[in-house]
Amino acid sequence: MSISANPFGQVLVALVTPFTAEGEVDWAGVEKHIDDVISAGADGIVVTGTTGETSTLTDPEKIRLVEVGKSVAGGRAKIITGGGSNETAHAIELYRASERAGADGVMIVTPYYNKPTQAGVLTHFRMIADATDLPVILYDIPGRTGIPIRYETILRAAKHPNILAIKDAKGDFSEVSRVLNQTDLLYFSGDDANVLPHLSIGAVGLISVTANVAPAPYRVIVDAVNAGDLKSATAAHRQLEPLVRALMTHVPGTVAAKYVLHGLGRIGSPRVRLPLVGPEDFEAAQIEDDIALVGEIPGLDLGNFRPDRNAAAGGALPKVAGTTR
Repeated sequence: MSISANPFGQVLVALVTPFTAEGEVDWAGVEKHIDDVISAGADGIVVTGTTGETSTLTDPEKIRLVEVGKSVAGGRAKIITGGGSNETAHAIELYRASERAGADGVMIVTPYYNKPTQAGVLTHFRMIADATDLPVILYDIPGRTGIPIRYETILRAAKHPNILAIKDAKGDFSEVSRVLNQTDLLYFSGDDANVLPHLSIGAVGLISVTANVAPAPYRVIVDAVNAGDLKSATAAHRQLEPLVRALMTHVPGTVAAKYVLHGLGRIGSPRVRLPLVGPEDFEAAQIEDDIALVGEIPGLDLGNFRPDRNAAAGGALPKVAGTTR
């Protein structure tokens, strides 16, 4: 499938959901953050994904995030709804509601915790894809779900007319090449450290946590790869390395991204919802040490980075509990 046939965008942000200090969604903060990342080069936004803390968002919050995303984007970027559920019926209802709310696409994660067989995984994907007219991205992240989407299952799923893409966080590059050779699926890198390697073998884009903080260099990488300019793509990749390490290796990416965004004054609070908690002192120190190694990155000014460990400490219990199983 050509880039021109890509309905999702290429530089997709796995969006954090800004909260108030009390753990409620900061809707003004959501609007500002979406506008910030689109203005910096993102052409796709994944709301209510893992990074958006889908497990502790309520269903009404998830639908409103789609609505707010569409309103703020104003056609400048695609709005993809992530998350879903490990209960097929619940996932179908969420994605139908997201379609009614204006989503441009859906991202379906492999059912987690109940660990179905590959036949169950395939049935889950097909039934959700049957229930919506939106284009579908499958999300393969066995480190979180407990099971992979196996190669044979990917080939079978790719025959569904609505299943157009896969987000890969498995890191098996030989399998990526095999699937690209045998299907028309669009591949998206789901591992911030491997964006350039994925793109170099045929991936069309990325869905990134780090792009919450620095979308611009990912735009540089993608545009350079599109133009066949490996030198420029590699230079931007190397610029990002310490920032990716800061955000992706010490605490969950959501926690680190909010800690850094708050320290830069770009969101009003670093709060996460329990069972996530802010970084402990030694973890915060590790994040800050890596941030200190970041050099010049387009669109990112670390001169005003003022991390607040006290504001980030602990986690919040919202007034209304999430309903994702």
